[in-house]
Amino acid sequence: MNDYNALRDHLKKQTLPEFVLSFEQIEAIIGASLPRAAHRASWWETLRSPQERMPQREACLAAGYIATRLPDGKHVRFARMPTPGRRESTKS
Repeated sequence: MNDYNALRDHLKKQTLPEFVLSFEQIEAIIGASLPRAAHRASWWETLRSPQERMPQREACLAAGYIATRLPDGKHVRFARMPTPGRRESTKS
């Protein structure tokens, strides 16, 4: 099993509200290969099956990000979760 604490720590250092990392970049961050299951979108879905504890999901949530695997199957979008009590600005 991979240790995703390094991913959590990397995400916590980010200042962008949203960014994309390739599988190769994530593997460099965690210092290991991602499992084959990482190619499935459901493996990354942070809000899917919250009762099912998955270390990569826990790392993203602990850092304040929601992860979504992109359709190309080789990249993951990380979007910062809204901070409670802070309204996101909307442009009309």
